[in-house]
Amino acid sequence: MNETKPSPRDKRPERGDATRDRLLAAAIDVFGRYGFDATTTRALADAAEVNLQAIGYHFGGKEGLYLAAADHIAQSVASHVGTVRDRLEERIAQAAGADGGLSTADAEAMLGDILAALAGLFTSRQSEAWVRFMVREQMAPTEAFERVYTNAMKPILEVVGRLVGHLLDEEPASEHVRLRALSLVGGLLVLRVAQGAVEAHLGWKTFGTRETDAVQHLARELAASVVRERARP
Repeated sequence: MNETKPSPRDKRPERGDATRDRLLAAAIDVFGRYGFDATTTRALADAAEVNLQAIGYHFGGKEGLYLAAADHIAQSVASHVGTVRDRLEERIAQAAGADGGLSTADAEAMLGDILAALAGLFTSRQSEAWVRFMVREQMAPTEAFERVYTNAMKPILEVVGRLVGHLLDEEPASEHVRLRALSLVGGLLVLRVAQGAVEAHLGWKTFGTRETDAVQHLARELAASVVRERARP
């Protein structure tokens, strides 16, 4: 039986996707290192090892690529944490309809789950370039920050805030609970942002399996600390 070989045209979408993916990876890295203004389209094309015209073809120009890079980060973060977040949302909704509502033990376990998922993300190799990109956006927010915040950070902080509010018996929308949620997530994120200090202080060379396990254990300790905070007189 004769097999039909794909024509060159059949391969074009696949090649186009590969080019787009290389540009996104290069953009996140290069923009994160040098910033938007200091980055040239030539530097982006060279880093991605693609033709200069590919930037305009796929993204319409440098700004389009920058925003697409932000969208890619948001989608990647949401994908990594989304399964845990969605499961927690479902469990919270189920508990709300049950007699007695959500127990303290369940809320603590749920908070530990999502913080551990974030710890795993922040210690992953791919997050290094994401964090560099977003640190610049945190210092001088643009539309790129709004996209990442709205599509990735805000949903995570809202779930964390709901659990913290339940554990502290406070309104999730209160300033104190929102600050507490930020401090929990930020306490894990700083391990990547301050990677140099972390490695020097702990004697770590990289974030391997052992190091990630240690950080995820810390994440669950942070969840437990919220319960202890409520117990204080």
